[in-house]
Amino acid sequence: MISTKYFDHTILNADASEADVKKVCDEARKYDFASVCVNSYYTAFVAKELKGTDVKVCTVVGFPLGQSTTEVKAFETQKAIEAGATEIDMVINVGALKDKKYEFVKKDIKTLKDVCGKDIILKVIIETCLLTDEEKVIACKLSKEAGADFVKTSTGFSKAGAKASDVKIMRETVGTEMGVKASGGIHSEEEALSMIEAGASRLGTSATLAIIGK
Repeated sequence: MISTKYFDHTILNADASEADVKKVCDEARKYDFASVCVNSYYTAFVAKELKGTDVKVCTVVGFPLGQSTTEVKAFETQKAIEAGATEIDMVINVGALKDKKYEFVKKDIKTLKDVCGKDIILKVIIETCLLTDEEKVIACKLSKEAGADFVKTSTGFSKAGAKASDVKIMRETVGTEMGVKASGGIHSEEEALSMIEAGASRLGTSATLAIIGK
């Protein structure tokens, strides 16, 4: 049995209604998941629903493409925190990484970590399906240098999701000091266990109940 604290119970689809999000919050409370992960519109609603629990409020920023300006990402992060977010999952600018604009990518991440401060967890989505293995390593190193708390495989909205082989690369690159979150396409206990065995310390999925057999 996988500990329920591995899971960021996720609802990010564009047509998610308030009732849909409330259902996810109810499930997170019942099974004591690590967090509920939502788009920024629902941050305040989720914070209210989860008040009095230890389930975190996780908001995605620059989602899903990562090509908002740093200033826009920083503003979105600040507003999410003000609305009750305790974790932020940001998307890197993949195009900038591929153009080898490494200082820009690192500054993009560091700016958001500065907004988060020490109390708000920052996870950096590197969108592994769009990167070479070398680029995955570089993205993880930049995230670590910028002070991020986690690196995360995927948005779940690109060409592919998490792979255990990518999680292994990420864990080997960041070491034990950072978290590694696998997300995108994790639908079964077998898939979840493969990610954990590869080094994942958090799993993002909308199939949480199926994975834990509920």
